[in-house]
Amino acid sequence: MPKIRLTKNELKKQKEILKRLNRYLPTLELKKQQLIIEIRSIRKNIETISGQIKQAEKEITEWVDVFAEEIDIFNILSVKEIKTTTGNIAGINIPIFQDVLFEENPYDLFLIPLWVDKALEVSKNQIILKANIKTLKKQMEILREELRITVQRINLFEKVKIPESKENIRVIQIYLGDLQTAEVVRGKIAKNKIQKKKELAVA
Repeated sequence: MPKIRLTKNELKKQKEILKRLNRYLPTLELKKQQLIIEIRSIRKNIETISGQIKQAEKEITEWVDVFAEEIDIFNILSVKEIKTTTGNIAGINIPIFQDVLFEENPYDLFLIPLWVDKALEVSKNQIILKANIKTLKKQMEILREELRITVQRINLFEKVKIPESKENIRVIQIYLGDLQTAEVVRGKIAKNKIQKKKELAVA
C-alpha cells in the first residue's frame, strides 16, 4: 500500500475515492450479470443450430448413394461473401450474422442429375447454419473475455481498492483525532499555566 499523507485534504480525497468505487461497483455487477445472461443465450443458440445441422445431415443420408456419383457440387457452388454487421451488448461490440452470398456456376440441367438441385439447397442451408455458428462462437469468445476482465475488476474493487480506501480513511481519522486531542490537552495545559500565573500575581 503506498504511503498516504495524514492531512484533511487527503481524508477528503480518500472519501471521494471510496464514494466513486462504491458508485461504480454496482455498474460492474450489472454488467457481469448481463454478460452471463448473453453468454448463456448464445450457448443455447449454438446448441439449437447444431441440432438443426445434425437433423439436416440425418435427413440427407438417403442421398448418400447418389452423392457417390462423380459430381462435385462445390465446382458449381462457392461462397462469395459472409455478411455480418456489428451489434452491442453491455457496451461491447460484437459481430452479428446476417447472410451468406453464394456464387453458382451455370450447369446443364439435362446432363446433371436431379439430386444436384436438392444437394445444392441442402449445402447452402448447412453453410449458412455453420457460418451463423462461427459468428456466435466469436461473440462468445469476445463476451467471455469481457466477463473475465469485469470479474477481475469487481474482485479488485471488493478485495483491494475499497478495503484499502476504508483503511486509509480510518488511519487518517485516527491521526487527525489524536492531533485534535493533543491540541485540546495543550490548550488546557496552557490555560492552567496562565491561571496559575494570575493566581501568583494576585498573591
